[in-house]
Amino acid sequence: MERRAFIRQAAITAAIASSSRLHASAKTPSNPIARRTLGKTGEKLSIIGFGGIVVMDETTGESSNIVAEAVDRGINYFDVAPSYGNAQERLGPALAPYRKNCFLACKTEGRKKEDSRAQLEESLRLLKTDHVDLCQFHALTKMTELDTVLGPGGAMETMEAAKKEGKIRYIGFSVHSVETALAALDRYNFDTVLFPVNWVLFSQANFGPQILKRAQEKQMGILALKAMAKTTWPAGESKDHPEPKCWYQPSHFPDEASLGLRWTLGHPITAAIPPGDEKYFRLAMDVAQNYKPLEAHEEEALLAGGKGVEPIFHLHNDV
Repeated sequence: MERRAFIRQAAITAAIASSSRLHASAKTPSNPIARRTLGKTGEKLSIIGFGGIVVMDETTGESSNIVAEAVDRGINYFDVAPSYGNAQERLGPALAPYRKNCFLACKTEGRKKEDSRAQLEESLRLLKTDHVDLCQFHALTKMTELDTVLGPGGAMETMEAAKKEGKIRYIGFSVHSVETALAALDRYNFDTVLFPVNWVLFSQANFGPQILKRAQEKQMGILALKAMAKTTWPAGESKDHPEPKCWYQPSHFPDEASLGLRWTLGHPITAAIPPGDEKYFRLAMDVAQNYKPLEAHEEEALLAGGKGVEPIFHLHNDV
């Protein structure tokens, strides 16, 4: 058993080393990352998404290289937000050569008509595109925020107008609250929902299965966050830790993180967005290119390692 574990880890390490050689070629990989249908939209997205935080604070050259590598390996789904530092500014030029063949998702923190419109126009400018394929209300956590978005003068008015203008194609939201997610799914016919589908959250906090079930019933596009997350940072390490682009403590690299991602991909989702840390993103591409569902003993071992672990989110009410 120890020998098999050693061989598996050695293989993963070798794959990571290989994928770390930056390149910008346009060759099609022999085993490109698979794609799945995004709900009722009919769009086909790579099962791994490129989170914009990957290029945050990177040079223009580094940003161009990692985007080119991702495209070469089969990724066509890119997701970014105004709150990700200078990620939009870096992603726009890097993605420009591939834009027509990629699905670009952006977000807005704006809850009212005026601020969400200003943010959308600025995102289009920085991303160097005339439209985004998916625009999402970012982190709808409180019910009061949902009320504002859907109320008179709310940001939904911007979304619907922008859709008519051809500046966005689909409307979705990201969420870290089960209660708010379920309410949003009941109150508006969203195209997509982006939320945590994570082994610790599902098993230790019962956080997420309810959203997954409701979204499936509505035949929505289901996008997953936090597949490689594990727990909170220890007290005193929330700002000083080895993964500066992760506000949570990721699963142990590489084996536990690989298993966690495979666990998430084993659910009825379209795609998972790995952490913004480059090594975790490259590991995710490796896993996706050779994806196989977890075997029973692998899932049992993974979930056993999560017992008693502090989840990064909790249910606020009984739902």
